[in-house]
Amino acid sequence: MRYNSAMKVPKRLQPMVDDGLVDEVVSQLMGGKEASVYVVRVGHEFLCAKVYKEADQRSFKHAAQYQEGRGGRNSRRNRAIEKGSKYGRAEQEEAWQTAEVDALYRLANAGVRVPEPVACVHGVLLMELITDHEGYAAPRLNDVTFSRKQALEDHSFLMHNVMRMLCAGLVHGDLSEFNVLLDAKGPVIIDLPQAVDAAANNQSRTMLVRDINNITNYYARFAPELRSTRYAQEIWGLYEKGELQAETILTGKWKSAKKVANVKGVLREIHDAKKEEEHRQARNNPETHGTTTPVKRSRGGNRRHRR
Repeated sequence: MRYNSAMKVPKRLQPMVDDGLVDEVVSQLMGGKEASVYVVRVGHEFLCAKVYKEADQRSFKHAAQYQEGRGGRNSRRNRAIEKGSKYGRAEQEEAWQTAEVDALYRLANAGVRVPEPVACVHGVLLMELITDHEGYAAPRLNDVTFSRKQALEDHSFLMHNVMRMLCAGLVHGDLSEFNVLLDAKGPVIIDLPQAVDAAANNQSRTMLVRDINNITNYYARFAPELRSTRYAQEIWGLYEKGELQAETILTGKWKSAKKVANVKGVLREIHDAKKEEEHRQARNNPETHGTTTPVKRSRGGNRRHRR
């Protein structure tokens, strides 16, 4: 690792320095809509420190749709969050920050290439620093150009990682060329505080399609044939049918199981059902059934009497 000097400690990182969790803040990697990211030194190891911005400073759009399905079992906390109380806002903020840690552990166990989490303290996530083959911070996908062959290989790799994420029950929700890093071994998916529970969030399919389209459109700049692939439909289709597995071989092809309606057959069934109902009513009606004693009307009114 090649870092020679340190920078002034940012205010949000000072508590970690004071507590001895971080020895030195080396440099800032990037600032984003959700957080600022720094290179820090812990002993002889360099890590990545992600400092989450306060809720009123974040510019992430439609945050509510990402919160759907994160209720948990703490009814007091859920009520406070719904009411928007001070306690509720604090709990919601903590849930937003810890969601990324939980997602990183779950996805790493599922074989998805993500940074290894270390700790989340004082609203700061410490995790593995992804580096290139020279030891510098790895570039983002949008800063790299590809040969056609490499674009196809990396795109296929990411599609299988997105698939494994779904097998683990998660959808990234904001995946694009801006939150994929490239180290010496290939793509690494980052930025997961908004990851959603695929089974509990009604927008999970829409988010998955958008994630895949974002990645596909970027790689299609270098391999145009990717524009005709249907990975989103294939992955979600297999997921809905309960056939998606971590080792599923994807093809990028998908045919929806649409059946042409048999209108004549439906009309015939309706006609037969109506005939059957007419026969049933006739059997139960004494005026039309041949084996029933005829009905004679009395002079005094419309009441029926049997002989």
